[in-house]
Amino acid sequence: MTMIKSTTTTTRTNTTNLSTTRSSSSSAPGCVSSSSRRMMRSNKDKCHHQSAVVSRSRSTLTTTTTSRNFYHNNSNTNTTQQRRRIPTTMGGVSPLLSSSCSSSLTSSHVVTMTMMRRRSVKNTRLSTTSSSSAAGENSSTTQTTTTYKRRDRLAQIKANDHGKSKVGKTLELKGWVRSNRAQKDRAFIDLNDGSDMSGMQMVVLQEHVDENVWQLVAGATSEVSTGASIRVKGKVVESPGGKQSVEVLVDELEIIGKADPATYPLQKKRHTLEYLRGIAHLRPRTNTIAAVSRVRNQLAFATHQFFQQNGFLYVNTPIITASDCEGAGEQFQVTCLLNGLEEEGSAGAAASVAPQDVEKVEQKVKSQGDIVKKTKADKGEGNATKEDVDREVKKLLALKEELTELQSGSNTPQTSVKELPKLKSGGVDYEQDFFAKRSYLTVSGQLNGEIMASAVNDIYTFGPTFRAENSNTSRHLAEFWMVEPELAFADLNDDMDCAEAYLKHCITHVLKHCDEDLQFFEKNISKDNLRERLQNVVDQDFARITYTEAVEHVLSAKKKFEFPIQWGSDLQSEHERYISEEVYKDRPVIVRDYPKDIKAFYMRANDDGKTVAAMDVLVPKVGELMGGSQREERLDVLEKKIEEVGLEKESYWWYLELRKYGSVPHSGFGLGFERLVQYVTGVENIRDVIAFPRYPGSADF
Repeated sequence: MTMIKSTTTTTRTNTTNLSTTRSSSSSAPGCVSSSSRRMMRSNKDKCHHQSAVVSRSRSTLTTTTTSRNFYHNNSNTNTTQQRRRIPTTMGGVSPLLSSSCSSSLTSSHVVTMTMMRRRSVKNTRLSTTSSSSAAGENSSTTQTTTTYKRRDRLAQIKANDHGKSKVGKTLELKGWVRSNRAQKDRAFIDLNDGSDMSGMQMVVLQEHVDENVWQLVAGATSEVSTGASIRVKGKVVESPGGKQSVEVLVDELEIIGKADPATYPLQKKRHTLEYLRGIAHLRPRTNTIAAVSRVRNQLAFATHQFFQQNGFLYVNTPIITASDCEGAGEQFQVTCLLNGLEEEGSAGAAASVAPQDVEKVEQKVKSQGDIVKKTKADKGEGNATKEDVDREVKKLLALKEELTELQSGSNTPQTSVKELPKLKSGGVDYEQDFFAKRSYLTVSGQLNGEIMASAVNDIYTFGPTFRAENSNTSRHLAEFWMVEPELAFADLNDDMDCAEAYLKHCITHVLKHCDEDLQFFEKNISKDNLRERLQNVVDQDFARITYTEAVEHVLSAKKKFEFPIQWGSDLQSEHERYISEEVYKDRPVIVRDYPKDIKAFYMRANDDGKTVAAMDVLVPKVGELMGGSQREERLDVLEKKIEEVGLEKESYWWYLELRKYGSVPHSGFGLGFERLVQYVTGVENIRDVIAFPRYPGSADF
């Protein structure tokens, strides 16, 4: 049920005066009294040493206080609150202001405190917004406030006191039936609306409801079956059972949408996550996927909250790009040249089949048969899924069908395909394409983020990215979401500080807002002390080591690794987990200063000539969670690096120009959002932490 409520107020404002929100005063509304103005002028000089920016606008007095150090105090201290200052917004006078400065801020003012990065504000200044009208001219301001309220969800009803405050009240609830247990004269319906894990029990007493309602619930042809959507109205009563505090005694019940129990794929039993991937349109109704969705939602909220509180600008970077940020070549190409290509056949003209064509397909059938056997064996060892086997079998059947047609001298008409536009050299002429050049789905928004950071200071982007990596593992997706901040006037230390503070903020937020879901994951998915492990991340400083030190840890390990390592090779997941779980005892670790040959072209070269200012954040149970670097801001060094890695310099002309005009040191990192959800929930397969996963051979739903 939707309610829209509008409230309109009109305020007369003297635009030549400073406007503040006042609790009570004999002065005209919106004006500051003479005594207040004198007091504020007299305290102006006292406030200068506070590194504060006081901005008076029409309706609020806003005070912005800078912190000497944004994320961490560089002194050697283990106190988290001393190391990291989290922005706060509060009404009234901030305790961070000295008494001399706050004396002029009476209770009639609304004061908003915002911590800012140490580089943002250097000097104290007092600014006043004023109207362009002549002095003393009055203006009329109309403010319209619209409130929007939806019906209460079960999570809201049970908030704070498990629903006890609602006892005796009549509520109307809507949701989906998880189960219906009918007895002789009563029935118990488990209703869930997706807002929380446990839902709520509906009690239907035969003597308390109409006969038609009772037949709907407990009749021979009951329609209140698992999966059906219903509307229930009834009184909240205390529950005599121990599983929940309250339940609803039903007065009215209506079927909104039926669900045939004979065909509904989600019966009341435990389904494997592999099975659920095949019914992605229904799997959000399960406890696991619904809980993942709620945790994912809170992590996304916390992401925006962290960066907004710390003064970052949210920007949207393009999905289609002509650049390859990572230089790995694993990109999905975007083209319109295939549009309109038609097969023009001459009916009745039999296709001639050359013997060598048959031999080629026979060899393909044999090779694909071997792949099917290997995939089935991998499935038996737990290294492949049924989906992987089905996909390879499908390929084999298609090849066999092709071979059969060739061997029988197929009667398929000969076809000619409209040719792509070609260059004289024989290559495809992409100037005839939609974007007049090769274009791809983006692998990262970083390069565009650097453009924005070079103009508006700190930014972040949060959106989908794509990799055409033919990898069927539990850690890779073809489409995934990335969180990518870019910090202007920042080095690698600033980058590491930001990454640590961001991760701690997100985990703190989830621990506070998703406790019921985390309990579920702890019991059914991770099978360990999940919440304790997450709390350890918040409570401990991240260890910081160099890549060289990380390699030494692995080489000196007594355990045997599947992948050997030497200086110059990349750390594998097993190495990363060993470092964070065993060497540093389940503590996050930041590894910095990687060999330049295994990192991207845009990372700043260190003075040793062998390494770059790059870092990875390693966490227990996952390995690498975040990766970042200080960007190369020196034009000559960047030009040389682009040539060394074989990229087309012309494609990055705009990126190079950023170094020509007002270049600054800057840094940033990327976080695969699905990896973060995996880490927080304990879900092993990355395909189960995104609603509609995209991976090789799968783009359904």
